[in-house]
Amino acid sequence: MIVIDNTLITDDIKDSYFVCDLARCKGACCVEGDLGAPLEVDELPIMEEILPKVTPYLSKEGKQALSDPGAYIKDHEGDFSTPTIGGKECAYAIYDPQGILKCGIEQAYNDGEITFRKPLSCHLYPLRITSYQDYDAINYDRWHICSPACELGHATKTPLYKFLSIPLIRKYGQKWYQALEKAITG
Repeated sequence: MIVIDNTLITDDIKDSYFVCDLARCKGACCVEGDLGAPLEVDELPIMEEILPKVTPYLSKEGKQALSDPGAYIKDHEGDFSTPTIGGKECAYAIYDPQGILKCGIEQAYNDGEITFRKPLSCHLYPLRITSYQDYDAINYDRWHICSPACELGHATKTPLYKFLSIPLIRKYGQKWYQALEKAITG
């Protein structure tokens, strides 16, 4: 376990290799699971604000899934997440011509329509953060759908923490990330 400030980080972050391989997994993490993407409370007003600019990027089904609940839902445990299409893919997911699921929010970001890249939980995946009163626990969510990413990570010798440097910095800042690198590399 690595401890930095108020975070407890799994050793998997340094011991595992990972690089998303969308050509092989087809964006399965945008479909699989019980709910849509988890959202942080501070992301809720952002999701509402960007919705009009993101909607043109979405599929007819995605737009429909967002029409009643709106930009996000509150689940039975009181947590917030993105709505899904028929309990499957995220309402913000879009298929590219190769049948790969990508994020409509991120596409709007890439096109300069919005300044919000995508929900942090998506950006950080396969890491998941569980927030407690005094600290965050950062764990690696191992899932068979990411086997191609593990294989590509091994082939390129890319540690998980390096692959996720941008979202980790987004969440905790540059100074925190530098402390993480120092804890890992000595």
